[in-house]
Parts: sequence; C-alpha cells; structure tokens
Amino acid sequence: MSTTSPGPDGRPRCGWALSAPEFLRYHDREWGFPVDDDVRLFEKLALEGFQSGLSWRTILNKRENFRAAFAGFDFDKVAQFDARDVQRLLADAGIVRHRGKIEAVINNAQRARELVQREGSLAAYVWTFAADPVEGPIPATSPASAALSKELKQQGWRFVGPTTVYAFMQAMGLVNDHVRECVIHAEVTRARADFTPPAR
Repeated sequence: MSTTSPGPDGRPRCGWALSAPEFLRYHDREWGFPVDDDVRLFEKLALEGFQSGLSWRTILNKRENFRAAFAGFDFDKVAQFDARDVQRLLADAGIVRHRGKIEAVINNAQRARELVQREGSLAAYVWTFAADPVEGPIPATSPASAALSKELKQQGWRFVGPTTVYAFMQAMGLVNDHVRECVIHAEVTRARADFTPPAR
C-alpha cells in the first residue's frame, strides 16, 4: 500500500494528510517544520496530552477554543491558574473536559517555568533531543522520545509518555517523519538544515 496520496495539486503527500479535510493545511504548513518558540512548544505538548485516547482531528478542530481557554498557552499565565480556573475549564464545552488533563496542563506550566529558569528556554532544552528518523515504518515512539519523556516525568510533568512526546517531536520538527516521497519532506529537510537550535 502506498504511503503517500496525491493532494489537490496532484503532488504526493503523506497518506494521513488526505484523511480529513483539515489535515492538509496542517500537514503542508506546520507539521515537521522546526519550532523554537516556547509558547508554541508548550502548546503542542499540552494538546498532545489532551489527544491521549482521542484523535488529533478532534483536538485540531478545537485548537482555537483551547487557546482561548488556556490564555494562548502562555505558561507563565497558565501556571497561575487555580481551582476556579479548573472549574471554568470543566464547564467549557469548546475543549476536552477531562479534569486530569486540565490539571496536568496547569502543573506542566509550573514545571515549564522552572525548566526555563534552569535551561534558559524550553526550546533550548527540547532541541537537545532532536533525532534522525527511525529506519522503516514510522514508529509510535523512539529512543529520543523515551529519553525526553523520562526526563520530563522526573521533573514532575504529567501526560508526557513516550508516544505523546514522539508526536510532539514529529510536529515541532525535532524529527522529520514526512515520508521521503512526500513533497513536503524536502521543504522540511531544508528548513531543518537552515534552523539553528537555541543554545542551552
């Protein structure tokens, strides 16, 4: 079975990019391109945590609602959320109303602030885990995602298992998992080559 599908322009894309209408733009413009913005990195870790047990389509369709509910994922602001905010979020039909995941994002915002104080930035820290793609079929985890997951858990982060972290790494450009035949693979390869990760 082919791992690519022709897009509206006839050029090949990763097969999943054509599986839902909203995926194509995300695949072509975001997925796999390197990111060094701490807020975007934190947002993606948070959203991947919310996706656990759900589909990315569900989360992507609610992304703007999540951003409004969580102060644009500014972790300095989210770290100050309290019990009233948890109740507000549990009543927000525009997001995934899961107490454990909501509380995990608030906790992780606090851990992110601590990490930035130690490392200088979230980007400087996570980019030390950037890796080459694993040979063969695209995996659900990798040695690098297992290592990052383990460190984050040791620091007190929640909902950051190896699978969640690998999805984060794929999306934020820490690994280029566009299949080689995908037209975006070369674009991401160039973007990663031109990208200079922040220094720790």
